[in-house]
Amino acid sequence: MKFSITESKLNKVIFNYLDLKHFIKKEINDTIYFINNIDDEYVQIRYDKNDGWCFIYYELIEEISLFFSLQRFDSEQVIGKWVEDTLQMEVTYTTSTPVLKKSKGLRYPSNRTI
Repeated sequence: MKFSITESKLNKVIFNYLDLKHFIKKEINDTIYFINNIDDEYVQIRYDKNDGWCFIYYELIEEISLFFSLQRFDSEQVIGKWVEDTLQMEVTYTTSTPVLKKSKGLRYPSNRTI
């Protein structure tokens, strides 16, 4: 059986899915971090308030892609829309960032105060 679902309804379902992850939002200077729990060293999403760039951990994009049968680019875009909706701030650019040992792209700052 085939179902047809509009893009807006699919986005709403994905938004609900991301809401259910209960990310913890922490703001340090002009950056907002979305983390799974307070002890995480790496973040799932990083949003830069200065330029509106949204960096998304590649495994989160893969998770959305596989679960909702979307292309990676489409998953990246809908996560960016969710960030926009959640923060009520414009996302000007989204990109996938793998966490590598030497990458500081999605590392949560160690000098954080919580």
